[in-house]
Amino acid sequence: SHLRSNHAIKEHCRQYHHLPCTPWLIGAMETAGFAASLVAACAPASSSSASASPPVGTGSTGDAEIGPADPLKSETGPADPLKSIPKSPIVILMIGMAGSGKSTWMHRMVIRLQSQKKRVYTINLDPAVRNVAYPVNVDIRDTVNYKEVMKHFGLGPNGGIMTSLNLFATKFDQVLALIDKRAPDLDYVLIDTPGQIEVFNWSASGQIILDSLAVSFPTVVCYVTDTARCAKPVTFMSNMLYACSILYKTKLPFIIAFNKVDVMSHSFLIEWMEDFEKVGQALSRESSYVASLARSMSLAMEEFYRNIRSVGVSAVTGQGCEDFERAVREAAEEFHTEYVPFLQEQRRDIEEKRNRAIDEQIKAFERSTNREKATKRSREGGLDEMDGDEDMEELEKDVRDFSIQER
Repeated sequence: SHLRSNHAIKEHCRQYHHLPCTPWLIGAMETAGFAASLVAACAPASSSSASASPPVGTGSTGDAEIGPADPLKSETGPADPLKSIPKSPIVILMIGMAGSGKSTWMHRMVIRLQSQKKRVYTINLDPAVRNVAYPVNVDIRDTVNYKEVMKHFGLGPNGGIMTSLNLFATKFDQVLALIDKRAPDLDYVLIDTPGQIEVFNWSASGQIILDSLAVSFPTVVCYVTDTARCAKPVTFMSNMLYACSILYKTKLPFIIAFNKVDVMSHSFLIEWMEDFEKVGQALSRESSYVASLARSMSLAMEEFYRNIRSVGVSAVTGQGCEDFERAVREAAEEFHTEYVPFLQEQRRDIEEKRNRAIDEQIKAFERSTNREKATKRSREGGLDEMDGDEDMEELEKDVRDFSIQER
């Protein structure tokens, strides 16, 4: 199980090509026991080996409790973790482009749920945000210094956010442990994310976070969209393609929240989603090449529209909160009835595909590591290189040793 875990980590790093390719990162992920979450959905049923670290959700009596169990336990062992996922708390991951209002919508939901006496746990994954309006239980800013990451890795703002989230993901098992400790007393876990939605399109950290949450708690993805900016059909199609790509990548229950309906009603968007001819008519008034591409995509997206949940909401006025809560309950039920059986059916196939790719991924990882070291040496020289190496070693030590705490 240790060997398989190490291979899974290396494969995951290479597959998404964004984690800093350094041995300390692999060590940090392995030390954190994160491989258990990564291979949770694909551990073969015949496997009887146990993970070296104790399961996150194990109680003081040592019995298997509902909650995150050891994903490497087999069906013949004490418990199948996929069958022991609890009904609550429901994890809602807020995803959306910058300016769509997802943080404001999250604030609105926190206030509403608390007014209903619901027990809410909040997590902020945006390392660059200055102020957060809602009370935060776990904040990435307490763990990773976004500006220091930019400085040491020589990154811009977007690259700094991506890398900060990647570093935080290496210790995400600690977040799971904190949630698991509170789980019996929680109804919802709300997670705010940065506006760089590419985190959940191709970056390793987004996949790690979603996979680890999904094998531990019922998880729902909420894609927040700015209704006013979707007035142009080309922008609408762009948003829907982003939503579609995230849906098919995560395969989790999905809700599209058309935000800011207090500014503009989302009824025309619902019409476009229900009748591709209407969006085609709207696109016919556009003459750009992008409009032509969007027209050709509108028919292909019809199946996506037919099976997606969408609600109109307003983070400012609170309009649509009841509809959103209903959609969340339906999505949580779908998680147990469709997503969990899907994992049970697919985990052996996923494991076989992973094993076939292990050797190639390890070789690619090693080549990338050597290439990165050579590039750094060629850019820097003399004392500057020595100082840079010392700074990098200090940062690496900080990342290896950091621990995530509640506020």
